[in-house]
Amino acid sequence: MTTPTARPARTGRRSEAPAHRAASVAASDGRRPASPASPASPTSPVRRVLRVLAIVACLPYIALKVTWIGGGRIGIPDGSALLDHPTAMAVGNSLTVLADAVVVLLALLLTRPWGLRVRAWLLVLPMWAATGLLAPIMAGYPAQLVVALVTGQDGGSSGPADEPFLDAWVFPVVYGGFIVQGLALGALFALYARERWGHVWAGRLGELPGGLTGTGVRATAVAATVLALLPTALTVLWACGSTAGLSPELAARHDADRATVDAVRALFLVLAPLATLLLVTRRPAGLRTRTAMALTWVGSAAVGCWGAYMSLVSLLPLADPGKEPTGLMITAYAGEMITGFLLAGCLAVVLRRRGPADG
Repeated sequence: MTTPTARPARTGRRSEAPAHRAASVAASDGRRPASPASPASPTSPVRRVLRVLAIVACLPYIALKVTWIGGGRIGIPDGSALLDHPTAMAVGNSLTVLADAVVVLLALLLTRPWGLRVRAWLLVLPMWAATGLLAPIMAGYPAQLVVALVTGQDGGSSGPADEPFLDAWVFPVVYGGFIVQGLALGALFALYARERWGHVWAGRLGELPGGLTGTGVRATAVAATVLALLPTALTVLWACGSTAGLSPELAARHDADRATVDAVRALFLVLAPLATLLLVTRRPAGLRTRTAMALTWVGSAAVGCWGAYMSLVSLLPLADPGKEPTGLMITAYAGEMITGFLLAGCLAVVLRRRGPADG
């Protein structure tokens, strides 16, 4: 005869099996079951605060862009080049509104439980692009302000006093918002990535398996490094005050503010290939894997996305032919873009081979 306690005991073991299997599946695809009380939980107070900061920081920029799309001219002075091509301006403003809307979506995705179930590439691609567009501003705008204090010039503006581009107050409002966006979104992504893919960058470079990067990946990293030489050399020259390769109009307006922007671009052009080479060669062995991956992520994104942005801008029509970028400038922008994309491809291979099978 079966005792009354035997059957419930077997039932209890069955009920534990699905939970055990779910935990195993979560571990196999790089996700850990999030505890509501855990600091890394998507609904933790820290993440909620960061989410609010990221979203609120988008509002001034979106409000300005929507106003301009609707025909408003707040922040745009008379004679601004922005008024020369209203159709192109409307299209550009619409695209940038969509880009900032993606930041809002990312802030939600990184702080909601459903965000842990999103396919990796649907998160990684827009996050990489956001990093690439925000990182140069986060590094460059404060540097421009410091240079402005030293030289007495206007820092962070996009036009001389006799030919205004935007009212002076627009730049601290917009760029300040971008910096807050970058800090909040970066912190949210770091918390999210640690929760979902913490094993990917564990340990040090010397502990990575030898077959992690093949000959093709290393050759691509070297090719990207060689390709970066021309844009790096030009941006270093421009940062040092040279006007070689610039159009006569741009050369006449080259000042300390613009040289600061070029110096920041040169910094990322040096950082990105160097970090990628360290990662794919697994040297030095004592360097933390997360450090090499983070530098490669930020560097490749800044070089690739900013090069793509400048390449796109160089294709826009200008009322003054003297402001048109030279062929050498366009070549440098294209080389910058391709370099960043190639380096990002190397990082993607490493992440794919180290990461979960869920993509």
